[in-house]
Amino acid sequence: MHVAVAACLARYKDLSRKHAATDLRAFIFWCQERGLQPLQAQRPHIELFVRWMQEQARYKASTVSRRLSVVIGFYRTCVVDGVLEHSPADYVRLPHVPPESPTVGLTHLQFEAILSTARDSANPNDFALVTLLGLLGLRIFEATGADIMNLGESHGHRVLKVCGKGAKVVLVPLPPAVARALDRAVGNRDSGPILRSRTGHRMDRHCATRRLHALAKQGRVMTPRMHPHMLRHTFVTTMLDAGVDLRDVQIAARHVDPRTTMRYDRARNNLDRHPNYILAAYMASGT
Repeated sequence: MHVAVAACLARYKDLSRKHAATDLRAFIFWCQERGLQPLQAQRPHIELFVRWMQEQARYKASTVSRRLSVVIGFYRTCVVDGVLEHSPADYVRLPHVPPESPTVGLTHLQFEAILSTARDSANPNDFALVTLLGLLGLRIFEATGADIMNLGESHGHRVLKVCGKGAKVVLVPLPPAVARALDRAVGNRDSGPILRSRTGHRMDRHCATRRLHALAKQGRVMTPRMHPHMLRHTFVTTMLDAGVDLRDVQIAARHVDPRTTMRYDRARNNLDRHPNYILAAYMASGT
C-alpha cells in the first residue's frame, strides 16, 4: 500500500503533490473508518465515497471532483504497476462542476479601499502583499515564496522572477506602484523573503489571510470570507471590466486554458457590458 501511494504521488510535483497527498489521505482515512482496505475497494465503495463527500461532508462540487480525480489516478497507477488487474474507479462519473467560479472577487470600490488601507498601514508588508496579489495576480504561494534576489531588471523594466505552477519560471513586470511597495517592504535588506511576518520570518498563507482579514475590517470592506485568492480573482475580473482582451488577461494570469480565465469572470452578467449596447451604438444612425 505504501509503495502504491508513493508511486501515485510521484506523478505530481511541488505543491500539486502536497495537495494530491491530502486528497488521497482523505480517501484512505474514509476507507479505514469503515474497515475497508483501499486496494480491495470495488466500484460501489468509490460511489459511496462520492456520496459521502456530497451529502455528509457537503463539499463543493469542485472539491469532490478534485478528490475523486486523485483517487481515479491512484487506481490507474496501481493497474499500470501491476498491483491491481483493473481499476474500481474506471466507471465512476465525475460530478458536474459549474463553469462559473464560486469565488466572488472584490468590486472596484472594495479593491480601492483595500489598496488604500494597505498603503496607509504601518506594516509595509501589507501594501506589498495586496499589490502582489491584486495588481500582479500572483498566487499566494508565488507571493510568499518570492525572494529579494528575484527582483531585477529586464529591457528597461523592473521585473520579479516568479516560480509558478509546475515549477515554471516567468518574469513579471512591476508597475511603478508595485515596485515602490516592494522596495518599501524590502528596505535595506539584500537577501531573504520579500514578505515577512511580524516576527521577521517568511510570511505564509495563514499569516497572509490574517493580514487581509485585518485590512478588510479596517477598510470596512464587507465580504463573507476574505482570503488571498479573492485578490487574484479581483485581478482577473477588474482587467476584464477595464476592457482588456480575454487573451491578454489569460496571459497575465498565466492560465493554460482560456476557459479557466472565463470562470473568473463574475462580470459576464454585468449589464453595463452587454453587447446590445455595442450593437445599438454601431447602428445609431438608423435608430
